[in-house]
Formats: sequence, C-alpha cells, structure tokens
Amino acid sequence: MRVSSRSPHGLSRRSLLTLATAAVTATGPAASTAVAAPAAIGGERLARTKVQVSGATGLLGRLTARAWLLADWETGHVLAAYRAHQPLAPASTLKMLFADTVLRKFHRAERHTVTEAELADIPMGSSLVGIRPGTTYTVEQLWQGVFLRSGNDAVHVLAHMNGGVAKTVAEMQARAQDLQALDTHVVSPDGFDHPGQLSSAYDLTLIARHGLRNADFRGYCGTHAVDFPAGRSRTFQIQNTDRLLTGAWGLKAYHGLIGVKNGYTSDAGNTFTGAAVRGGRTLLATVLNPAAGSNAVYEETAALLDWGFGQGGSARPVGTLVEPLSEGGKKADADAPPVRQAAPAAAGPPGAAADTSPSAWRLLEGAGGTVALLAGGVWVLRRRRAAAAASGGRHRR
Repeated sequence: MRVSSRSPHGLSRRSLLTLATAAVTATGPAASTAVAAPAAIGGERLARTKVQVSGATGLLGRLTARAWLLADWETGHVLAAYRAHQPLAPASTLKMLFADTVLRKFHRAERHTVTEAELADIPMGSSLVGIRPGTTYTVEQLWQGVFLRSGNDAVHVLAHMNGGVAKTVAEMQARAQDLQALDTHVVSPDGFDHPGQLSSAYDLTLIARHGLRNADFRGYCGTHAVDFPAGRSRTFQIQNTDRLLTGAWGLKAYHGLIGVKNGYTSDAGNTFTGAAVRGGRTLLATVLNPAAGSNAVYEETAALLDWGFGQGGSARPVGTLVEPLSEGGKKADADAPPVRQAAPAAAGPPGAAADTSPSAWRLLEGAGGTVALLAGGVWVLRRRRAAAAASGGRHRR
C-alpha cells in the first residue's frame, strides 16, 4: 500500500509541506512526534502529526489508520483528528465528489441506453455493478450502481452522459476547489489508483458533509439493496457494500448509520467515510488505510463514532470544516492565519435547508439492515473474472 511519490500538479503549498512533514515521521499514532506545522485549511492544529483532541478523554489509542477525522455535521466542528491533511489515495470514497459534482445534472427518471464506447475506458480490475451495452437504465439505477456496488461501469456511463471523462474530471477538480478541498487532486472520476490521485481525511469529510445536504445523495448512500436490470426484463439484486450500513462479514449494522461511502484499492488500502445520527446529533468520520483486515476500517470508524456520541460530547473543537466558496464560505487560504470558528450551518438534520422534508430524513435515521444476497448474471461474473486475471489481483471497490 503506497502513496505516489510524484508531486502532482494542482497540490497547494500546504499539501506539499504536509507531505514533507509526513515523510520524516512514523505512520502510527503512538510513534508520532510534535513538529512545526504550516497553517492548514480548517485550523493550524489539523496540520499537526499527533492526535488532536481537546476537552475530552477516552479516545482510543489503538486506532491504526494512517489518517482519520471526526466532525459534527451541523456545526462543522472537528472533534478529533489525526493527520487530517495528509494526502493519500482515496479509492472509491472519491465517488462522493463525483456524485456531488454530477448528481444534480440529470433527473432520476431519465432513461439512457448504454453503448460499448461508454464502457471502453474502464480500468482493468475495477469493481463493476454489471452494466450491459444495449440495455436501457434510468439515471436512478445508474446512481444505485455507483453508491451500492461502487460500480466503475456506472460511473463511466454517467461521466460520458456528462460530456466525457476528461470534462467530468475537470468539473470534479473545480468542485473540490469550490468546496476548499485543497488536498484533493482528481485524475479519474471513479477513484481508481492513478499516480497523483489524492485526497485527505479532511477533504473527504468536507465532501461528505456537503453531499449529505442533497436528498438524492442521502437516499442513494443509505439504500441497502435494490433490484438491478440484467437485460431482457430480468433483474438481479445488488446490496450496499457498506458493511456498517447493512451488517455483513461478521459486523453488525451500526445503530444510526446513514451512509456514506467505502472503498478499496491496492494503493489506498481500505477507506471509509461514514455518517450516523443519534440523539439529534449527526457525526461524520473518515478513516483511511488502517493497518490490516478488511473490517478494520469499519471497526475504527465505529469506535470514533461511539466516542463522539459518548465522551466526545464534551470535546472542544480542534478545527472546522469550512463552507464552499459558492455558498458564502470565506476563502481559507493556506498561507492565511488559521480558521478558528465554524462557518454558520443550516439548522436541523442534514439537508433540512436543502431539497427534502424532515420526514424523509427520519426514514434514514437509525435504519438497520437485512443482508441481501447478490445474484449476478453470467455476463457479470465472466467480466469480473477476466478483469481480476488481467490485473493480477489489483482491484477496487
């Protein structure tokens, strides 16, 4: 598991300084040492390499992730963080930025017949939902393929509908700049491993916070299972691969979880941004590349959320998630003095000031999951086996 050694174009000076700092420190929380850190988006403490927490105790020391962050959705307060701005490969968590960029462009009932050309540029070894050329899908079904199965085939179809992969990548980068997610450098819309494709725990949490203000985004990331077209009027069931949402692979569904997105690639390891609601509070946690085990990213996310809903209730902010520039956010330049106060946020649960009713959010709050079995067609299985063989075991979801 590695981070590209290349310094990609578009990284801010703050990101490059953070990379330099990280290169001379140990990767584990216990081995970190205090170093002088540059000013960072959201507050200078978020650029430090040790665990940042104030006014609360009991934060688990056994977290092994290379970077993580816990924040309050409504206020934007960062309650605790570790290497929040360290640029790392994001895997499919980058699909949150893809959705935040493209989701509003097409009505969910719009229908689209997929062509061979739209599937031609999918990276070998990609996760697939099973899109078939010549089959007609609704936009809603394509987004279900993106969020539930992390299907790169669905991503590429939507990107082509949006004018092409290159145009979509440029728009995603522009969206990241507007959100002030300045650690993020987009190379592909699906999050697959590419040199220079980077994000951070801070940026992914920032992106998730904004995405959750949209009713469709919330609805898709909180969906447990749906029937998906297999062609010729047939369907098969797809289940959300977010194990904390559905309960799978030895994990219980996390009480109050409402999404958001998981991922895995060879470079990124396991990555996850999750959001949960309890007692009227919504917390966001991002965990990037824990030491070992496919369940570790979920277990460490659950531990952060548990702490946030418990002892973390008395935590004083160590930083803030800034607001988008296009929505009145103050530009948080990396060379400017650190931001110390959260920007105003809409009252109520996620999206209350956006395009949904409170009742729609309550349907998502606290939802448990029943494990649904995935039944794929022969075409999907053959394609996945061929992709896995060609990639030599390198894959993503």
